[in-house]
Amino acid sequence: MDYTLNKKYKLIRAQIIKQTSTSPIEIAKSIMHEDYISMHGPEHHFLDGASFLVAYKNAGGEVNLDEALDALAKRTIMMPGAMCGYWGMCGAAASVGAALSIIHHTSPLSNDSFYKDNMEYTSSLIKKMSEIGGPRCCKRNAFLALSEGVRFVNQKYGVQMELTPIKCEFSPHNPQCIGPRCPFNQK
Repeated sequence: MDYTLNKKYKLIRAQIIKQTSTSPIEIAKSIMHEDYISMHGPEHHFLDGASFLVAYKNAGGEVNLDEALDALAKRTIMMPGAMCGYWGMCGAAASVGAALSIIHHTSPLSNDSFYKDNMEYTSSLIKKMSEIGGPRCCKRNAFLALSEGVRFVNQKYGVQMELTPIKCEFSPHNPQCIGPRCPFNQK
């Protein structure tokens, strides 16, 4: 079945608000198996940040989830697919970065530590992604963005989100899988 990006966002949102885990990785993985989630695609830009927001809220973080998911959808729908190769910026990093800015009400005019923190998070994440190299993998980059986001929030803000072990079960479906170079490869 063909799904538009807007339809995928609605399906993701319907599933994501039911989640009770404090692990954004567990939340994302549960939805990644749905038929409307491609191996690679811009729907991950919403899925990654939304998984982060829900886990943050479930861990006791203060955020109005409905408003946050609306704001995230508006921001991530503008992100094109293949950002990693064409822009040098991964959509997973931008998605979780957007989630952090929504949580802290950060804007381009913010003059507080959250503005700096968001840049610190995304730049350290992009560095890690660059060390692994390509080709693209929306699953690998989601796992990196979410695990680094959990570490960052746990350390900086004291909201204890769960960091679950990550073993990729999507490799057989990814013709561009980098195998043992991937930190989440099962072999």
